[in-house]
Amino acid sequence: MSASLQPEQAPEWLRPLLSRVEGVDASELMRHRMPPPTPGRRAAVLVLFGENAHHGPDVLLVERASTLRQHAGQVAFPGGGADPGDTDAVATALREAEEEAGVEPRGVVPLALLPDLFVPPSGFVVTPVLAHWARPVAVHAVDPGETADVVRVPLATLADPAHRIRVRHPSGLTGPAFVTAGLLVWGFTGGLLSALLDRGGWARPWDTTRVMDLDAAWSAARAGRQEIAGS
Repeated sequence: MSASLQPEQAPEWLRPLLSRVEGVDASELMRHRMPPPTPGRRAAVLVLFGENAHHGPDVLLVERASTLRQHAGQVAFPGGGADPGDTDAVATALREAEEEAGVEPRGVVPLALLPDLFVPPSGFVVTPVLAHWARPVAVHAVDPGETADVVRVPLATLADPAHRIRVRHPSGLTGPAFVTAGLLVWGFTGGLLSALLDRGGWARPWDTTRVMDLDAAWSAARAGRQEIAGS
C-alpha cells in the first residue's frame, strides 16, 4: 500500500466501495483479458469522488481536446503518463489532475489503488487511484489544447438507466457506456465507471441489450449537448 493512502479517512458513503474493491482482480474491471506488458508505459488516473449538497455524490471527469493525437474528444478521468519526478501512482494522478483540471492536491484524500489495467490503444499500464475530494475547489480546463471541459457528474445521473447503453466499437467489441449531459463516456472510462457503480452499490438495473454503434452514440451525445445549449 502506498504510504500516501488514507482509507480510514473515507466518508461513510464511500466505504462500501472501498471494501468491495479490496483484492479485486483486473479482469473484473476490464472487458478485455490482455495482461499488462512488463514493464510497460506507466500512467495513473484519479477517480475523484466528491459530494454536492444539491446532487449528492459525484465523480470528476474531463473531456479531452479534439486536437489530441490519442483519445481526442473522449471523456476520461484526469490522468496521464508518469513523470520521472513522480514518487508513485498517487503523485502522478494528483499532478495530472492539477495540470488538467485545476484540482488542488491538498484537498484530495487518496484512499486506494486499483490493480494495474492495460489500455491497448495507448499502450499505457494505468493505475487508477480512488480518492475523496474532501475540500473541493472550482475546476476548469487549464490547458484548452489538452482539455476541452471539466465536469462533476452525479453518480445518480450515471446510474440512471435512461443514460446507460452498450457501445459497439468498429472492431466488434462492445462495452458499457453512458450518454449524459451532452457527453459520451465509453471505452476504458465507461467500463471502469460501470464496475465501480456496481461495487459501490449505486447501480440500478438497466437494459444491457440496448447497443449502439460508436458513431451513433457520438451523435446522440452531440444532440444532447445541443439541447443543453439551447435550453
